Amino acid sequence: MNHFHWNETAIPFRPGETVALALRRAGIEAFGPAAGGQQARYFCGIGQCQACLVSIDGGAAVEACLTPARPDAVVAPGAFQGERHVGP
Repeated sequence: MNHFHWNETAIPFRPGETVALALRRAGIEAFGPAAGGQQARYFCGIGQCQACLVSIDGGAAVEACLTPARPDAVVAPGAFQGERHVGP
């Protein structure tokens, strides 16, 4: 099974699975700080709420619920206080 890295922990995922789903299956619900002092987490599952922002391989904020998991990627908790991802 493929895996990506979250806080130095290997998170297994299935082909076609999103980052958020793999984290949830691994028992990880909080994805880091979010605006308003809340925890970023999986919520709507369609990218609308942007409550699940994470960084992948040091990049800009992306929605974990929309982003396919990639082998050996380094996924980090979002520290995006008030930042909103703007898609292409």
